[in-house]
Amino acid sequence: MHKRFAHLPALLSLLIVIGMVLRGPIPQLAHYHDFADQSKWMGMPHAADVLSNFGFVLVAVLGFYYVMRSSQLVLRASSFPAYCVFIMSLLLTAAGSWFYHLAPDDARLFWDRLPIALVCASLISAVRAETIPGFTKLRSCIELCLALAFAVFSVFWWKWTSDLRPYLLLQGLSLILIPAWQMIWRAPKPDRIAFGLAMVLYVFAKIAEVSDGAIMNLTHIVSGHSIKHLLAALAAAVIVLRLLQRERKF
Repeated sequence: MHKRFAHLPALLSLLIVIGMVLRGPIPQLAHYHDFADQSKWMGMPHAADVLSNFGFVLVAVLGFYYVMRSSQLVLRASSFPAYCVFIMSLLLTAAGSWFYHLAPDDARLFWDRLPIALVCASLISAVRAETIPGFTKLRSCIELCLALAFAVFSVFWWKWTSDLRPYLLLQGLSLILIPAWQMIWRAPKPDRIAFGLAMVLYVFAKIAEVSDGAIMNLTHIVSGHSIKHLLAALAAAVIVLRLLQRERKF
C-alpha cells in the first residue's frame, strides 16, 4: 500500500466509533462469570483457568530479558517506552486474571480487564511510533500516556455504566490499526508476519473464549477459556520474540 492511504486508519476508526455510538450500550453477558472450568487442584478453584495464565508470566519474563539486554540504539527508539509498558502489562494481566478466576465476579473482573486494556493501548502506541515516519520520543511518550489514559477510562466506564463499548473499541482497534499502519507505511516484512500471526492467534483466542462450554463438552479436559489464555499468551510471545530478533541486529 502507498502512503496516500495514510488517513485510512483514522477514517476506519471514526466509522467504528460512529457505528458503536449508533448501536448503543453493549452490556456484559448475563452469565459471563459461569465458566465451564470447575476443576480443583490443591484446593484451588477453577484451577485450569487460573494456572493457564502462567503463560503470560513466561512471556513477561522473556520480555524483561529483551528490556535488560537492549542496546543503546533500542533505548533511544521512540517505541521503546511503549514496549516496556506492554511487557509490564503482560505480567499484570497474569496477576489480574489469577485474582479474578479464583472467585469470578464483577468486582474482580475490573482487575482482569484493566491490564488487558493496557496491553492493547501500549501495543497500539508502540507500533504507531515505530511505523509512522516523523515520530519523536517526546511525541510517542505523549501519545502513549493518552492511550493508557483511554485504556483506564474504558474499564472505569464499564464499571460505572455496564457499557463495554470503549473497552471493546480498544481491542478492536488493535486488530485493525496495527496491520493497517504496517501495510501503509511498509513495515519490514518480518514485522508484518509476526504481528499478523499474533493478531490471528488473538482472534482464535477470542473464538475459544466464546466457545468456552462447547470446547469443554468436546474435550472433557480443557475449557475454551483456558485455551483462550494460552493462545493470547502465545500471541504475545510471537511479538516479544520478534523484538528479541530485531534487537540482535543492532
